[in-house]
Amino acid sequence: MASAGTLAWIDRLVWTFIYGGLFTLILGLAALPSHAVASWPLILAGVVLVVAGAVLIWVRSRLRSTD
Repeated sequence: MASAGTLAWIDRLVWTFIYGGLFTLILGLAALPSHAVASWPLILAGVVLVVAGAVLIWVRSRLRSTD
């Protein structure tokens, strides 16, 4: 059981991770032709953030609010 504040916090964190990860991933892909060494950590960080956001969506779906 989770409070409404906790659920709202998780919701904000999910979308921050997903959108931030996609932005970082695209930034890394755009920089890949000119700076291959610097772009791979960006790509990896973006993928990790998107996966973390997806896992948090699953976690959020398993939580129930306390009424």
